[in-house]
Amino acid sequence: MRVACLHGFLGSPEVWRSIVPAGTAVALPGHGGGPVRATWEANLDAVADAIGTCDLVVGYSLGARIALGLVAGGRVARAVLVSVNPGIADAEREVRRAADAAWARMLRTQGLPAFLDAWEAQPLFATQARVDDALRTQRRARRLALDPEQLARSLEVMGLAEMPDYRGALDARCTLIVGGDDAKFLAIARVVSSRVEVIEGSGHDPLLEQPAELARTILRAT
Repeated sequence: MRVACLHGFLGSPEVWRSIVPAGTAVALPGHGGGPVRATWEANLDAVADAIGTCDLVVGYSLGARIALGLVAGGRVARAVLVSVNPGIADAEREVRRAADAAWARMLRTQGLPAFLDAWEAQPLFATQARVDDALRTQRRARRLALDPEQLARSLEVMGLAEMPDYRGALDARCTLIVGGDDAKFLAIARVVSSRVEVIEGSGHDPLLEQPAELARTILRAT
């Protein structure tokens, strides 16, 4: 079985190396996988071209939203979605678009280090303080190598406000994985799907917080 792996916003293919060692991990647009294209669908096309033919896509956060888009469009048969928000109502889009625009503006006006300080301080990522300092330092170094303008474009074009609402595509083709300490995304997962695996002792990013347990959970799901 050929498995493709998609990282999240600010991520890189390397994050999957110890979790799905037999998988093919690709860089997303704006993260080393070429520039961000003009629309959500154009970026989806670019990722589909990069992964080629595969049986299963495993994605985290932004990568999970892309994986869900590939399933919804019939390009991939199955997906494992880690910490995914599958879509929002149209009434919520302008608020989300404004929030993403503010983050993009920070990247352009204050630079990547200041942006990362603010991004990583969000309550969503508070549980990551439990992770070994050396691992967080390695991740920070990888993030600092990214192009801030391309990250800003990713927020503007590939943010949740620009993504179609894929909640209707969450069927037997998709398994959701979420950290037990990630209250926001755990609540989302339990509303939208009956196929939810919970990783205890993890918040929003099990790849960083509980990689071994995430690997076992993905293996069970496949």
